[in-house]
Amino acid sequence: MASALSARAVRSLRPTASLVSSRASSTLAPSVSLSNIEASWKTLTPAEQESTFKALEELQKKPWTELSLDEKKASYYVAFGPHGPREPILPPGSGVKTFGGVLVAIAVAGGLFGIVRSFGASTPKTVSKEWEEAATARAVEEKRDPFSGPASPGYTGKGYVSGAK
Repeated sequence: MASALSARAVRSLRPTASLVSSRASSTLAPSVSLSNIEASWKTLTPAEQESTFKALEELQKKPWTELSLDEKKASYYVAFGPHGPREPILPPGSGVKTFGGVLVAIAVAGGLFGIVRSFGASTPKTVSKEWEEAATARAVEEKRDPFSGPASPGYTGKGYVSGAK
């Protein structure tokens, strides 16, 4: 008797379970196919995009384990895809063009520097070794930087002599 009662209870529950699952899957089904939303999103009218967005918004309220893979992909694309304000400004492959332009700009700047340098005057007399040694001797006489410079006691550095030439 108990088995007959439980079998009857199971049979009475089956239609209710199928009703619940059919209601859950039919909540605001979008009018466009979600299988390849990436390709068809730009061809949709703004009204269709809005209705698809609202339908996906309702689908996302369900547990994600109940959503199909196409519904998950469509939700992600509509939320984060490269459309609207997230559409790339520059086409793909423009990084190489930018890098080439930077290299050309550096080359032009180097060329201009070389040209200006070639027409410049000769080295000034204040860059000679004798001048730098005289500047060091004068710093000692005037006691400039008495803690760590040439005028400090026990100083062993080169002073103002750069070592060039």
